[in-house]
Amino acid sequence: AVTEVLKKHPDICNVIHLAAQAGVRYSLENPRAYLKANIDGHLEVREACRESNRLEHVVYASSSSVYGGNTKLPFSVDDPVVTPQSLYATTKKADELMSYCYSQLYRLPTTGLRFFSVYGPWGRPDMAAWIFTDAIIRGEPVKLFNGGEMERDFTYIDDIVAGVVACLDHPPKDEGSPPYRIYNIGNHRSESLNRFVEILEKSLGKIARRELLPMQPGDVAATYADIGAIQRDLDFHPSTSIDEGVPRFVSWYRNYHKV
Repeated sequence: AVTEVLKKHPDICNVIHLAAQAGVRYSLENPRAYLKANIDGHLEVREACRESNRLEHVVYASSSSVYGGNTKLPFSVDDPVVTPQSLYATTKKADELMSYCYSQLYRLPTTGLRFFSVYGPWGRPDMAAWIFTDAIIRGEPVKLFNGGEMERDFTYIDDIVAGVVACLDHPPKDEGSPPYRIYNIGNHRSESLNRFVEILEKSLGKIARRELLPMQPGDVAATYADIGAIQRDLDFHPSTSIDEGVPRFVSWYRNYHKV
């Protein structure tokens, strides 16, 4: 199907591949869905792009989850990523290796982006912003794992879009080494989950019922993006703090659900 799309639309010269089975926790319940979507699906996109002779650049989504058990913060693209904590992370690392291989063999410029905790309007219902907002509105417990001692590099969707477009407009050059690169795309701020909940409370005008739970299998205590490479190469500078982004999300959520 992907190959047919490229054949029917000869003006396509760039591909942004964001399709995936996402999420750490669901990968523990349905691992085969991740293999099918993230490995087989990624391969089909790579093959379709290889067969096209007019593509200039492929940008695809990886994940901060590839850093797995790494403890050095912030996470750098130069760090080894060999300790995945979930099958989701494993499939995303496999996508990076597959893409490098295709760039090496077929010299198609490719950029992988390791997204960090993306949130904002039209966000996924399995992410913290959506889950916590829904729970607070309904008066249900907000489940905070690891006793609430969690930190995330929350990145607002507008900053993500700006980074993706900047990457697309600047493909890596084929100068001997494979035209391939990896970037972290995050906010370069590691925020506590408790503070995130506090901003939600203020935005919603309602106090959350906190339920402190143990760490979940496959999860990590903290994420924090070193964005030096994408800043240097593409002048990427995220501008939306959670103090601005969370209220924007809440406003959208209220309007979307009519609450």
